[in-house]
Amino acid sequence: MQHMVRLTSRLATSLAVSLLALTLAACSDSDDKAEAPAAAPTETAAPAVPAADVAAAPATDTAAATSPETTGATPAAVEAPKPDGDVDMAKVLEPGPLKEMAIGKEDAPVTIVEYMSMTCPHCARFHEGTFHALVDKYVDTGKVRFILREFPFDPRAAAAIMLARCAPESQYFPMVDVLFKQQQTWATAEDARTALLQIARLAGFTQESFEACLTNQKLLDDVNAVRTKGAEQFGVNSTPTFLINGKRYSGEMSIEKMSAIIDPLL
Repeated sequence: MQHMVRLTSRLATSLAVSLLALTLAACSDSDDKAEAPAAAPTETAAPAVPAADVAAAPATDTAAATSPETTGATPAAVEAPKPDGDVDMAKVLEPGPLKEMAIGKEDAPVTIVEYMSMTCPHCARFHEGTFHALVDKYVDTGKVRFILREFPFDPRAAAAIMLARCAPESQYFPMVDVLFKQQQTWATAEDARTALLQIARLAGFTQESFEACLTNQKLLDDVNAVRTKGAEQFGVNSTPTFLINGKRYSGEMSIEKMSAIIDPLL
């Protein structure tokens, strides 16, 4: 985890950008979309084509919270959100076409599978805020195994997650982290390929390896297969969606809400 934080910090420092806050909780095929200028077509540019799914990504809320130590008040208990369905975790965890990108102990009492789209602002908000707190509190302490799965809503989202997949395995989570941090930069760029290449170079990509990744049809097919299975078998229709010990939860959640789900399972 410390390696992931160091690499994430190194990549993010070169590309810091302020992001705009949004209020909705989840992304879907029809929600939270904005037009981006069309990129010039090429014969091999399928994963990184014109339309962008997002016009801006959210920033962490900056409103100051009142301290219980200052007021003497007891923090109100956060109620766990209600699941919107059940899933068979045995089937969820069956091997798919892509290697699972997971962190945490395999025998952890709680397993969380997140389906996300790289151009979804609510996924970016979750990873900017809740994800790292979740890792510190539950993953690094052996209580949670966290699995990240692709659910791209558009070709730019597919291109971004393909680059994360093409990076060395140890850089997958740091690459996802930086792509979310810089979501507004590449998701709405007139020339998405150039914007993504600038980020990819910081992770060690060359022009040649970048092009080879984005023209890897088998990888694109496998990414799409993960999405199709999530939709058809596990009822995923928006991002982020979390499958937690047999229950499905849709929408971005705070660490407090996730704790309210996780703690009774420990």
